[in-house]
Amino acid sequence: MTSHTHAVRIYDTTLRDGTQGEGISFSVTDKLLIAGRLDHFGVDYIEGGFPGSNPRDITFFQEARSLRLKHARLAAFGSTRRAGVKAPDDPQLRTLLDSGMPVMTIVGKTWPLHVTHILQTTPEENLAMIEDSAAWLSAQDREVIYDAEHFFDGYKTDPDYALRTLAAAIKGGATLLTLCDTNGGALLPDFAAATARVVAEFGPERVGIHCHNDSGLAVALSLAGIEAGATLVQGTLNGYGERTGNADLVTILPNLLLKMHRAAHCAPSLATLRELSLYLDELANLRPDTKAPYVGASAFAHKGGLHANAARKIKSSYEHIDPALVGNRTRVLVSDMAGRSSISMKARELGFDLDEKAPAMKKLIAELKELEFRGYEFEAADASLELLLARHLGRRPAYFDIESYRVIIERRRAELIAEATVKLTAAGRASHTVAEGTGPVGALDQALRLALEPIYPQLKNISLSDYKVRILDSRRHANARTRVLIETTDGHRHWGTVGVSDNIIDASWEALRDAVDYALMRHEQKI
Repeated sequence: MTSHTHAVRIYDTTLRDGTQGEGISFSVTDKLLIAGRLDHFGVDYIEGGFPGSNPRDITFFQEARSLRLKHARLAAFGSTRRAGVKAPDDPQLRTLLDSGMPVMTIVGKTWPLHVTHILQTTPEENLAMIEDSAAWLSAQDREVIYDAEHFFDGYKTDPDYALRTLAAAIKGGATLLTLCDTNGGALLPDFAAATARVVAEFGPERVGIHCHNDSGLAVALSLAGIEAGATLVQGTLNGYGERTGNADLVTILPNLLLKMHRAAHCAPSLATLRELSLYLDELANLRPDTKAPYVGASAFAHKGGLHANAARKIKSSYEHIDPALVGNRTRVLVSDMAGRSSISMKARELGFDLDEKAPAMKKLIAELKELEFRGYEFEAADASLELLLARHLGRRPAYFDIESYRVIIERRRAELIAEATVKLTAAGRASHTVAEGTGPVGALDQALRLALEPIYPQLKNISLSDYKVRILDSRRHANARTRVLIETTDGHRHWGTVGVSDNIIDASWEALRDAVDYALMRHEQKI
């Protein structure tokens, strides 16, 4: 067992390793914004990328020099010098230095296979490459971090040589040795044993770990490395990274701080962790992982009646931490498994005071179970559920009455046009509106807005942000019942509504009506 006297330093490589993930791309402005947020959160190192590798990273490092970071140190990433070239004459090392960053992270080979077959040089020259590169950069008043690439593969093949590469980096002036599971294939016992030996050889204050998630173990390995004595952990936010991703700092941090009781500079910011995770997904244009540990929307969601009831009485009975510690919250999912406790808790979550023994409860439960039997699903449609609760409690106003609607699809030469007609009455005024769109749902949405916005101008601020269709019984083929989930936003918050019908247009219309009704009800409540 190692001493826990050393605080753990957090090294974020989202801006470099994270951007190698499929579908991940950040602009220069994005990278500068992320660097600022990471610094505010309290990470210790921010790795910005490869200076000179592409115009985006060149511009980032130019702009990053003017960042006024309060705590984090910016790192530029590169390789050791080439074989047979002196460090001051190596163009890549010169570019690394010219980035102007205070930290230089250099990657080198520790696996003899790579030394002889990839670099095509000798083991001794490889050691010189590591030492010379670290020595020249440290002589320029830079902090040097050495990333030992494929360390665990190299250690398994030739442990003595792997340790010699680390010694060469230290001799050259590197302050930190990061042990990289580059292939993501290490298992816990071997990983922990190798890390413990490096800690024993070089001291815990010099050892870090960097893991990939190819075996689904990146977080577990990172925590095992800390337990074995390492005091620096590298990773990315939300686990972004090449192949199956890097170790996810969003999962590592709460485990490290709340479960392992380790110290870190970013500990006071832990309650903003979910906000940080969502911010990164937004910039990356990715939908957040609802199942993400700690920060996902489902991380503290309870569906079964017994679970929800137990969590209401003693939260720790089904929640391993207080969700607020990471900026999350408890959610109750209403389904056909729900009982009085679940629905009562959900009602309170939505702002209704509904007693478990109230007469409306029995009717509400019966209707909910009937609706779910018919295919409705309220887990992603809180707005539809809130409207249902309001109706049962006599609090759902009638903002408009629909007389009829119609949708016509017409192909005009190469163009497909949807035309929607809506007849309704709102605030005593009859409206008959027609709108066109590329699709039937968009046309219906526009026709409904044309009728209602003169009376309810607040609807101008809302728009559809997502639309999902699910066929509920594929055995009925084209006549199958369809469930439509619509997500709507006012630019600040999002809400979900649901519709079910044998007709996809009718199901969409139902979800659209709920979306508008909910927006009007929320606006009235604010007033």
